[in-house]
Amino acid sequence: MARRFKGRPERTGVAGVLLAAELLTGCAGGPGSAPAPARRTDAPPPPAPTPTPQKHVDAAQLGRLQKAMLPLLAAMNRPRQPGEVKIGIADDPTINAANAGNGEFYVTTGLLEKASDDRLLAVLAHEVAHEDLGHVAKARALGTGLGIGAVILDQLIPGAGRVAPIAGTLIARSYGRSEEYAADRHGVELLKRIGRPKDVMIDTLTWLMDASGSDGGGGFLSTHPATGDRIEVLRRL
Repeated sequence: MARRFKGRPERTGVAGVLLAAELLTGCAGGPGSAPAPARRTDAPPPPAPTPTPQKHVDAAQLGRLQKAMLPLLAAMNRPRQPGEVKIGIADDPTINAANAGNGEFYVTTGLLEKASDDRLLAVLAHEVAHEDLGHVAKARALGTGLGIGAVILDQLIPGAGRVAPIAGTLIARSYGRSEEYAADRHGVELLKRIGRPKDVMIDTLTWLMDASGSDGGGGFLSTHPATGDRIEVLRRL
């Protein structure tokens, strides 16, 4: 009985190995299993996504900004070097500009596209005047500060054609009446220092009142005080 018992496990073990081999062979595609689908080699690759073209500010517009800003910075009571100033361009069709303090300025693409050289100069003179007089207002574009691609004054050429505007509407806190009147007066003084008459500022305010109405978005388009009142004050200077 001992020999019969000893031999039976040997036969059972062989049968178990064969059964396992059959199961493994079946899993690998033996009889009764579905054949694996053939991989197509002639299918075209999926189309590559179309890149969204990035908007850039024209180099000529950046040159206009530089031409206007550099003499104004030199005419300040406390002149600033170009390397101390940053300018951001907001991709905003409205006509506006703002000073965020500490040598940081914003202009809109709408201002660049619609203003003549003299009107761009006058708007910038007003904002530089706020800076020179120590007026500080928070300016932002979608809550962001200036990115490297938006800093244009110190690094205008080369690379001017690769400056991307900041997406979104320019939002700026309005100054008080006394600050706006003071910036208008000092802006006229800055214009005189670079050889331009006060009529440049008066013409610009008149143009803005006609082009934008009485609704302002802060910054240069502040409605406190009203643009018409600002014009009358400048005429009496």
